Amino acid sequence: MELLIIGGTIFLGRHLVEIARAAGHTVTMFNRGKHGPDLFPGVERVTGDREHDLELLAGRRWDAVVDTCGYVPRIVRASAEALRDACDHYTFVSSMSVYDLHAPVGYDEMTPVETLEDPAVEEVTGETYGPLKALCEQAVEETLPGRTLTIRPGLIVGPHDPSERFTYWPGRIARGGALLAPGDPDAPVQFIDARDLAAWMLRMIEQRATGVYNATGPATTLTMGEMIAGTIAALNADAEPVWVPDDFLLEHEVGPWMELPVWLPASEGTIHHADVSKAVGAGLTFRPVGEIARDTLQWDQTRPDEQRGGHTLAPEKERAVLDAWRART
Repeated sequence: MELLIIGGTIFLGRHLVEIARAAGHTVTMFNRGKHGPDLFPGVERVTGDREHDLELLAGRRWDAVVDTCGYVPRIVRASAEALRDACDHYTFVSSMSVYDLHAPVGYDEMTPVETLEDPAVEEVTGETYGPLKALCEQAVEETLPGRTLTIRPGLIVGPHDPSERFTYWPGRIARGGALLAPGDPDAPVQFIDARDLAAWMLRMIEQRATGVYNATGPATTLTMGEMIAGTIAALNADAEPVWVPDDFLLEHEVGPWMELPVWLPASEGTIHHADVSKAVGAGLTFRPVGEIARDTLQWDQTRPDEQRGGHTLAPEKERAVLDAWRART
């Protein structure tokens, strides 16, 4: 299969290129060339900005296109229009952020998506990101009706994640000692390893599957307590979880999701309550949390210190919150 990947050097796109090549497919990458210039020396790379340089793809044809990095509907529509007659199948990587943060528990692909009061807005912020992704989905489907696969991932984790949104946990647990464990240990959490997501996406593309799929995991309920315990066991660490309630953490200005990754208090949303049965029924599978933790830690330890942990909970703040909690109890 001839495959064009818009992106291909950061996280999910990087894993998709690796898995597609291993499967024997021929890959072309179209991106700005700002990341990973030494990656994939045997892969054709077309260097250009998708907003201004789509003519660089003119006269070419691929079996399938994957857009891993579309955020602005106008630009996504232009890409889809430019490639409409150049491919048989088009995959758009969207996000579960298209749903209301407080969507009903068990929300699925039929749940209404967020909208913008002004659809012409193009600035990507925390408030506009989800609705803009929803408009991007609409633009692609309108341009290539019946040929579009829309993937809505939740929290993507694993090696090469630049966001630190899971990497914090294996790194922190590996250091051992008293560990600030957030909220309710029985609270569900959902995430997916980028390698599992990329491999499943490729299988779906090979099958020319279409439609919309929530893509996160695991297939059965995983709790915050199980995630932490599984990571401790996989790393053979001597970390000792100290469970601190949501309200206390919020009172002490511990930031959910980004500062203390994966954790989201029940009062702040239902993102960890998605129904993913459609994707599971279509063959999406998940590796164990311990394997994800080991591989993520191994990758993280290869990075320079200045690239690690810059946005997550600092050790000094963790100790201060734990001291305050012990003093109160």
